[in-house]
Amino acid sequence: METVNAIGPLDGRYARLTHELADIFSESGLIRHRVLVEIQWLKFILYDLKLTAVSTDPSALDQILDQFGPTDVQQVKSIEKTTNHDVKAVEYYIKEKLDALGLSEIREWVHFACTSEDINNTAYALMTEKGRQLTAGLMGRCIQEIGQKAKTYQSIPMMSRTHGQPASPTTLGKEFVNFAWRLEQEKTDLEQVEIQAKINGATGNYNAHHFVFPEIDWVDASRRFISSGLGLNPILFTTQINPNRYLSCLLHSLVRAAAVLIDFNRDMWGYISIGYFRQRVAKGETGSSTMPHKVNPIDFENSEGNMGLAICLMEHLAVKLQKSRFQRDLSDSTVLRSLGSALGYFAIGVKNTMKGLSKLDLDPAALQKDLDSNLELLAEPFQTIMRVFGEEHPYERLKDLTRGRKIEKKDLDAFVDGLEKVPDAVKQRMRNLTPQTYTGLAEKLVQQYFAG
Repeated sequence: METVNAIGPLDGRYARLTHELADIFSESGLIRHRVLVEIQWLKFILYDLKLTAVSTDPSALDQILDQFGPTDVQQVKSIEKTTNHDVKAVEYYIKEKLDALGLSEIREWVHFACTSEDINNTAYALMTEKGRQLTAGLMGRCIQEIGQKAKTYQSIPMMSRTHGQPASPTTLGKEFVNFAWRLEQEKTDLEQVEIQAKINGATGNYNAHHFVFPEIDWVDASRRFISSGLGLNPILFTTQINPNRYLSCLLHSLVRAAAVLIDFNRDMWGYISIGYFRQRVAKGETGSSTMPHKVNPIDFENSEGNMGLAICLMEHLAVKLQKSRFQRDLSDSTVLRSLGSALGYFAIGVKNTMKGLSKLDLDPAALQKDLDSNLELLAEPFQTIMRVFGEEHPYERLKDLTRGRKIEKKDLDAFVDGLEKVPDAVKQRMRNLTPQTYTGLAEKLVQQYFAG
C-alpha cells in the first residue's frame, strides 16, 4: 500500500524502476552521506592535521559509519524536530554517538569550522558520483541493445522518409547506429564531468580556520581532504556555496541524451505504426479497453513522456543551481532535493525504451513493399548520372517524370533508353539499379561504427 499511496510515481507506480536511485537520493541517503562527510572530516582534522592530541583510534569513528542504519536515520530526524536544521541534527547525532562510545573528548571537534554547505555540497557530490555511475551504466546497456539491432539489421534496405515523404533508401541498421552513436557521445560527456566540491567555510575564505590555526595551509588542506579523503575534485573559488558548474554540465549532457532518446522513441513509434515492426503480445495483456485488436507501443510512449519530465527538471536544476544571491541564499537547497527525481525520470525513460526494443519483431515484407512501390526514389541517382555526362536539364526531366506520381519499371527503362550522352554500360547500370540496392554506404557505415 505504500507505493499505491505515494504522491508521486517515482515512489509509487515506478518504484521498481527507481529503487537503486532511491537508496542514494532519498532523505535517508542524504543523511547517510552527510554523516559520512562529517566523520571523514573529523578523522582528517584529528589524524592528518593533528589539531589536537587524541588517544582514539580512527576505527572507533568508522563504527558510526559502518553501523549506520534506519534506526539512526530516525534518530537524526528526531533531533531535527528540535533543531529545525537538518545538518545541525547530523552534528548532534554524531556527538551523541561519540558520547555513547566514550569519546566525549572529541565531540566538539565535530563540524569544526564548517558551514552547513561544506557538508551538503560534499554529500551531494558523492551522491551525484554514484548516480552518475548508475546512469552511465544504464545508458551503456541501452546503447548496446540499440547497437545489437544495428548489427542485426545492417544489410536490410529500407525506404527513408524526409519530411515524412519517400526519400533515398538507407538500411535499417544504419538508422539504429545513428542513435547508438549519438547516445555514445552524451555518455562520454557524462563520464568526463569532474565532480567538484569545496570545504572552505561560511563565505569561502577559510575565515575561522585561518583565525584559529594561521600556521596551517588551509587551501592545501582542503584540496587534500576533498581529493584524497572523498575522491572528488576540489574547487577553491566559491562563496558559501558550491557554484555547481559540474552539476550543470552533467545535467545538460543528460538533457541531450534524453532528447536523443525521445527522437529514437518517436521513430520506433512511427516504424511500428507503418508496420515495419510488429510487437510481441504478452499473454493476458490488454492493448485497449474498447478495441480488443490493439497492441499499442506503450513502452516507447512511456519513455517519451518520462524523458520530457526529466528534461524539464534537469534544465531547471542546471540553471537554478548556478544562481545564489550575494554569498548565499537557500533557494537552491529545496531544488537540490529533486536531483534524484530528475535522474529517476531519466532512468524510467531508458528502461522503457529497452523494454520496447525487446518486444519488436521485424516485418521484412513491409519494408520490401515500400521500396517496390516507390521507384521514383531512383530519380536522384539518375539525374546525378545525367549531370556527369552532360545530358540537358537532368533535374527538370526527372522532375517531370516522377514528381507527385508513381512510376513503373517500364517508365524508367524507357527514360534511360532515351538518354543520348550516357554511355551504354552506364545505362545498363541504371537499368539494373533498384531501390533495394540504392543504399549507398549505409552497410559499411554500420561496420565502421563497430570497427571504431
